[in-house]
Amino acid sequence: MPELRGAARPLVRPPVRVRLRPTMQSDLDFVLTLEQDDANLPFITPWERTQHEAAIRFPDFRHFIVEGGPDLDAVGFLILVGCRSRHLSLELKRMVIQTKRQGYGRAALHLAKKIAFDDLGAHRLWLDVKGRNTGAAALYRAEGFVQEGVLRDAVKVTDGFDSLAVMSILRPEFDARRAAALELAA
Repeated sequence: MPELRGAARPLVRPPVRVRLRPTMQSDLDFVLTLEQDDANLPFITPWERTQHEAAIRFPDFRHFIVEGGPDLDAVGFLILVGCRSRHLSLELKRMVIQTKRQGYGRAALHLAKKIAFDDLGAHRLWLDVKGRNTGAAALYRAEGFVQEGVLRDAVKVTDGFDSLAVMSILRPEFDARRAAALELAA
């Protein structure tokens, strides 16, 4: 699977080593533990094991373990949906990284974009992000995603409701970022 050494954009800290590999059944305890972690729960809607099992098997999904660091330990997971879409529109359904603010999320996002546009031929890669997840929204903006709209009070959370910002990056925008050396080479 794709591996990233170094970042496509300058970083203050040394670049991290990240690789994506297909999730296996034996990884699901790790995935479910990450989803149930108190640091992640406010920002995602967790799935049941059977949903992850289906995502591993169903050809329209790509379920990856994010491996990072010098020993390429499991540091998170991400899910792409719509991999067989006739509309060439893929969704980054979920990305959860265990250790925050170490560069793993940004590096994994670079690999996800490369897979979406280069390997799966996407025209559009989109996602939604909870309004309270300001850190993730800032990362997505910095990585070329444009906010398309807001689904107001779309999800119930423990203290009421939260909105979802819908964001996307289109193939021409990705290509322009690549030409500016902001994305991984083809």
